[in-house]
Amino acid sequence: MSKFSLDVLKRRVFVHTQTDDPDVILGAVFGEDAALTRVGGDILASHLDPIVGAVQEIGWLAVHVTCNDIAATGIPPRWILPLVLVPRREDEALLGEIMRDVRRAADELGVSIIGGHTGYSAGLSRPLVAVTALGVAAGRRPVRTEGAQVGDRVLVTKAIGLEGTAILAHDFADVARLLGLDDEALAQARALMARISCVPEVLALADNGATSMHDVTRGGVLETVLEMALLSGVMIELDADLLPLPPVIARFAQAFGFDPLRMISSGTLAATVPPEREEEVRRRLGELGVPVAFAGTVSAGSGVRVRSKAGVSHYTESRCEEDELARMWERYPRDAS
Repeated sequence: MSKFSLDVLKRRVFVHTQTDDPDVILGAVFGEDAALTRVGGDILASHLDPIVGAVQEIGWLAVHVTCNDIAATGIPPRWILPLVLVPRREDEALLGEIMRDVRRAADELGVSIIGGHTGYSAGLSRPLVAVTALGVAAGRRPVRTEGAQVGDRVLVTKAIGLEGTAILAHDFADVARLLGLDDEALAQARALMARISCVPEVLALADNGATSMHDVTRGGVLETVLEMALLSGVMIELDADLLPLPPVIARFAQAFGFDPLRMISSGTLAATVPPEREEEVRRRLGELGVPVAFAGTVSAGSGVRVRSKAGVSHYTESRCEEDELARMWERYPRDAS
């Protein structure tokens, strides 16, 4: 599944989402994944995310991905409402499996399931799970995507291409074997799924002065930092050779022919922090067992400049409609079976 282009979103979506409600602090804005609204004397963060680009553990994945985006505001997720649609009326066992996975993820995060919807649709070829997540600030300072400041350091946690590689290992195992990947590589890639949640490290970064944070979802780390740069009115300069790329993800990228910089990677976080906070951030993330690479800086200008052994590339336009996992689904179609 891919997004519509930013041009389409501006013409067909955002023209209908304006509001004059004074309690809407942050509404529908491209690149800002969570809404912020005043409720009584507090701030409510809310977000909705669909998952259709996976089959195995789709319910578990949907909960973690959505809660990651709430946490990226610096606000802990607290409640969720799952929407689960399966292709056929006979898919009752599949429905039960998905809901068990939703429950497991909710228990891991300590969030409550407070409602939702389940059903089936003949128009689907594989399950669709969408989760709405909510949380209250309770005195915490919300962090927005648009907050990057000139002089900040840019960090990326864990690994680029993390989620997409795990999904390929789960749902495209037959293709992976045909492409020369062995059972050991498949096992290593499947194990990446356990690293999808980034809630603890996001909240730690919020407590340590992060100016901007964004979970790396569709479009990969390149689209993520581009959204951060465009919203913040700055340039982000990245050294691609410093980005964390474990050997197993590099092997999958070579075999399947995808660009790790553009591969969906929930569980990976891109953030900006003031330079004086870098050492403390390293220490705190180290205590949490979260690998981190400081791979860039924020400077005056616009867009994202990526340096690598191949040269320098400058990106100034969002390509949110382009996603490597969606391309894999087009190249190697799957179904719910």
